[in-house]
Amino acid sequence: MSTSSKWDNEKKAVKAVQIAFDLGDEVNRQIRLEALDQGINPPDRIRQILGLPVNKKPVRPRLSISLSDDDFVILADKFSIPLDDRLKIRQWAAEMLIAHLDTGESK
Repeated sequence: MSTSSKWDNEKKAVKAVQIAFDLGDEVNRQIRLEALDQGINPPDRIRQILGLPVNKKPVRPRLSISLSDDDFVILADKFSIPLDDRLKIRQWAAEMLIAHLDTGESK
């Protein structure tokens, strides 16, 4: 991709407007479940429902949360890992999530 077309794409992204829909818990839950069943993210499911184009590029499936400095302190203590080793803290957190499913705690 040339530099000018990259910037053209950036300009389009800047012009995009994010819209949040407050549709109630049941509609929110149903759209999320439909997206999960189809292996897509909820915004893409909303785009499908509205008849808008959906990016065909596969989305990397991942879960994310925001961790504050205090959260890292708690996790470092929980895992007995030095606070400055944030990568190892993230790895142990991922392993804990996997173990959560393996032990059946999710039910």
